[in-house]
Amino acid sequence: MLLGPSGAGKSTLLRCLNGLVRPTNGQVVSTAHGDIHSGSVTLRRHRAATGMVFQHHHLIGRLTALANVLVGRLGHHSALRSLLPLPLADRRIALEALERVGLLDRALTRVDQLSGGQQQRVGIARAVAQQPRLILADEPVASLDPATAARVLDLLRTICKADGITAVVSLHQVDLARGFADRVIGLQAGAVVFDGTPDQLCEASLERIYGSRTDAPRAVEDERVRPRREPSYAAQPA
Repeated sequence: MLLGPSGAGKSTLLRCLNGLVRPTNGQVVSTAHGDIHSGSVTLRRHRAATGMVFQHHHLIGRLTALANVLVGRLGHHSALRSLLPLPLADRRIALEALERVGLLDRALTRVDQLSGGQQQRVGIARAVAQQPRLILADEPVASLDPATAARVLDLLRTICKADGITAVVSLHQVDLARGFADRVIGLQAGAVVFDGTPDQLCEASLERIYGSRTDAPRAVEDERVRPRREPSYAAQPA
């Protein structure tokens, strides 16, 4: 997970990893494609294998949850083919993704009729429907309450571990990073000032990342922000 104050470079780093921004120095190299900017075909293939989850969901409110998740399949088709109805196989993949996030019963519900937590789970389903190797999540729980934020991160982690997907998640909440991350990278003014496990994230490390002990944002101290091993999302109203 990426930690850092606003303007530290977290979102820029994620955009570089997806090829939306070309780095001013160095290269972005993937194991499958090498330098992702080596050609337009390589970049397109890299993006097709990279799912995105956004803070503000980036969903089309007037469309159903299923239609939004199907957007995640467009990268697997040519621009011309994507103008036509997608194959039934893509529809099955999208429905399976909605089932995994506990929203199969809302597949035909307009997204603007869902809660914020449900919309974020649709965003995760859209990313999962891409069948990606990498998921990039930019402040995915910043607008959610602590309990819903914990459920969303638990869901994302569970799916990524089950499918062998690497996830890079930017956060502001230190306690959530400690509860859900395998590795934490702290950024300050575009530079890496911490790289270690959550257990190594001490007060001195937070001072390097945020500048002072009082600047580091924390989640509400509550049992609800702790990760759960066997979540059940279908019954959650979020």
